[in-house]
Amino acid sequence: MTNGFVRIAAASPALEVANVEYNVNEIIATADLLEEKRVEIAVFPELCITAYTCGDLFHSSELLDSASKGLDRIISWSTNHNMHLIVGLPMRMGNAIYNCAAFVHNGAVDIVRKRYIPNYNEFYERRWFAPSNESSADVNVFESHGAKIGIEICEDLWVAIPPSSRQSLAGAQILFNLSASDDLIGKYNYLKSLVVQQSARCIAAYAYASAGFGESSTDLVFTGKNLIAENGAIIAECDPWENNSRHYAIADIDIEALNRDRYHTTTFSDCAYAELDDTRIVNTHSPAVTFDDNFNLAYRTINPMPFVPSDDNAIDERCNEIINIQTAGLAKRLKAINCKKLVVGISGGLDSTLALLIAVNTFDRLKLDKSGIIAITMPGFGTTGRTYNNAIKLMESLNVSIREISIADAVTLHFKDIGHDASVHDATYENSQARERTQILMDTANQENAIVLGTGDLSELALGWATYNGDHMSMYGINAGIPKTLVRYLVKWFALRTNNEIESRTLFDIIETPISPELIPADSNGNIKQKTEDLVGPYELHDFFLYYTLRYGFSPRRIYFLAKKAFTNHTSETILKWLRIFFRRFFNQQFKRSCLPDGPKVGSVCLSPRGDWRMPSDASAKMWLKEIDELRP
Repeated sequence: MTNGFVRIAAASPALEVANVEYNVNEIIATADLLEEKRVEIAVFPELCITAYTCGDLFHSSELLDSASKGLDRIISWSTNHNMHLIVGLPMRMGNAIYNCAAFVHNGAVDIVRKRYIPNYNEFYERRWFAPSNESSADVNVFESHGAKIGIEICEDLWVAIPPSSRQSLAGAQILFNLSASDDLIGKYNYLKSLVVQQSARCIAAYAYASAGFGESSTDLVFTGKNLIAENGAIIAECDPWENNSRHYAIADIDIEALNRDRYHTTTFSDCAYAELDDTRIVNTHSPAVTFDDNFNLAYRTINPMPFVPSDDNAIDERCNEIINIQTAGLAKRLKAINCKKLVVGISGGLDSTLALLIAVNTFDRLKLDKSGIIAITMPGFGTTGRTYNNAIKLMESLNVSIREISIADAVTLHFKDIGHDASVHDATYENSQARERTQILMDTANQENAIVLGTGDLSELALGWATYNGDHMSMYGINAGIPKTLVRYLVKWFALRTNNEIESRTLFDIIETPISPELIPADSNGNIKQKTEDLVGPYELHDFFLYYTLRYGFSPRRIYFLAKKAFTNHTSETILKWLRIFFRRFFNQQFKRSCLPDGPKVGSVCLSPRGDWRMPSDASAKMWLKEIDELRP
């Protein structure tokens, strides 16, 4: 294990039925190939030393003796190799023959017998093999390369309570399945669903290797189906129909992330206490976990935008679901307080645009008159023509009530009252504008018997990029669970579906507008001068940091390692600079999150002090910042 990752493979070499020498040669050749790719643990198909389709030959002493000698060859190979193998073979034990998995490691071997023997439809294994005589309370968990592993064989996965369920409760983080599943219409998709669900329920990685090319096609067809799932998602697979004598899938498994999810999900350990009576752990004396900044995470894709799916169809599905969650949340709030009016400030930026779109969607669902949505644009010292015009066009196209209230005179008078020099563009200059806007919204809500709809997003809450008692406050924070990198896609979702051409053009221009609070006067050309990402850092980086800090509790060192892999467009120095700012702000701005308005949670990361995140406002960031400083070259 390096950097908390273990590289595993599921492989299906070409075989010949009952030709043990050939099969062992192919297994070893495939193992050599995988070891060149720095694979640490590899699983091969069920009965791969003999092939699965030997039929009554399994009761042949010649085949059984040859299989035993073939396993000895693989054990001998392992004495000079660091990679651990899991291979399948028939074995005589006492007065029975068992379908077995051999876990081969550094010249030693541990044997796991198949627990559930299928004897229905095209399967009649009970003709040859006895089921494991172990009690269901006996749980085998092995250690390999710093990880704990569990092993089951084919049908074991298809039963109501697979052995891997108890193996995971006993500590196994990676589950391996040696299989010989034949190909039938629709079976592959069903198989994938089983693997994905088992990896999710067990909060584990699950590697599945199935018999492939070379098995008998007398009555059935087998193709090399190799899958690797991690915690509910397929992360590697090979095309089973590909014309290749050596099928394999390789993945880097994040053990640290799995461990975090297990202790975070407290019911996982509760289930272990309830279900486990006895556990047998075999120690293979694996090397200690190490950290290497130069480790090449070659077989794992790190999404630079973890809140945004990489597939267009998945993005569309995600946006549709989020919009429905936001709409349902706002609809419930309005009905609960018998309120039929909303007040929302419209700046011509992304966040207020999304809030207004959700408001309109909610009123449509509740069959309320959209004139009850009072949209107010409040131009100030930094408002540009682009954002002002977009705000007006958007409100007009959505048929909401429109108000325009300039804050310039009120803020200028306020500066005079408190003795502030308006030429000094400091925090007082900026925050006075934000608080004046919030006062207008709140007072208008009082006049109209309405509530103020907040527009701030999750990323701003993480960084504390909001004026306390200004845009920080509302009666319902509709975007509180939406990270900045996802807001663009949600607005785009609306832009692509509207039949109003003006609305669509306006939304696309808002998407392209630089993110800014517009609290500093524009430049000489009337363009936005104050760009948020120039001041606080790129949101793509901050959302990445936020995800891995909250979702997995990773250290700065590990987040930095992952960020370097994900962001080829940023230098290491840039990543470290903004990583330090992220942690500094995340800690010292907690007081703003401790008193947040209500708002709907939409994803796995949430900062609500009443929901997922409880943190003291005076916690120290020293350890996190020290680790970041130690990473500097």
